[in-house]
Amino acid sequence: MAQARLNPGKGRLAPKKRKRLSLDDVQLFLLSLPTAIWYFCFCYLPMFGIVIAFKNYKAAPGQGFLYNLFVNSKWVGFDNFTFLFKTNFAYTIFRNTIAYNVVFIILGVVVPVTLAIMISELYSKRLAKTAQTAMFLPHFLSWVVVGYFVFAFLSTDKGFVNNLIRSLGGTPVRWYLEPRYWPFILVFLQMWKTVGYGMVVYLASINGIDGTLYEAAVIDGASKGQQVRFITLPQLRPIISIMFIMAVGRIFFSDFGLFYRAPQNSNSLKDVTQTLDVYVYNALFNSSMPQYNYASAAGLLQSVLGCITLLSANLIVKRIDEDSSFF
Repeated sequence: MAQARLNPGKGRLAPKKRKRLSLDDVQLFLLSLPTAIWYFCFCYLPMFGIVIAFKNYKAAPGQGFLYNLFVNSKWVGFDNFTFLFKTNFAYTIFRNTIAYNVVFIILGVVVPVTLAIMISELYSKRLAKTAQTAMFLPHFLSWVVVGYFVFAFLSTDKGFVNNLIRSLGGTPVRWYLEPRYWPFILVFLQMWKTVGYGMVVYLASINGIDGTLYEAAVIDGASKGQQVRFITLPQLRPIISIMFIMAVGRIFFSDFGLFYRAPQNSNSLKDVTQTLDVYVYNALFNSSMPQYNYASAAGLLQSVLGCITLLSANLIVKRIDEDSSFF
């Protein structure tokens, strides 16, 4: 039913005039159109490919993708998902993926917030900018480059660490054959590469805090610790909540480069490096018959579980503090 308004002259309802598009509306529409087209083509249009997760996909020579998908491939329902849980590495895959992400989420909040507060308290702006740039720089490095740096440090024959151990009279360590060291190495690499980005986000939020709050606190005799506790951290709570929710939404995803390139895909380290993303890659490229259906099922399961965890985390945050929720 069309909206109506009261006509004061005749005492009856008259149809409401439609608002005409302004020049600003047209300009904003044209500005957002390329992004909308990009998202449709690369994010929404390929979503029909999730059908592969429910089929035993087989590629017949000389036939197109659509023929292989809808004609040549048999519908198997949820068999691809059950296979994922029945594989010998099922427990290891989910344990590593979730456990590493829990550690990354915790440290990904504590470490960047701490560094951002420390840098904001530096008196020398030049030193603050230098430290900020140095910590942010690893964010732009590819995991391929980082993997070569790690190999240069941990190589058994000519690695820097083993050369240092030899010079001190110790026995070199075969790093790529010893799984016990790699949980610590992977956590360190993740923090080294990503902490700068989070630190910049929190530092920008700290710089946006009203300076009069700190001036009033100084007049009242508040120490630096009290200023951080009662002003900085409460003001950072909304952005911390949003970053936390976004991180929880990817708890079933893992950084492929970290778990594949950094340990050089060593078979001896599978117990501590095998995650869902590495499993998907191995299913696609490291077998005589690429298992597209299993890889698609794993990817769809990640997306569904990630959506559930994101909504759950947002609901919990909303119950605690509605203003800090993501939506």
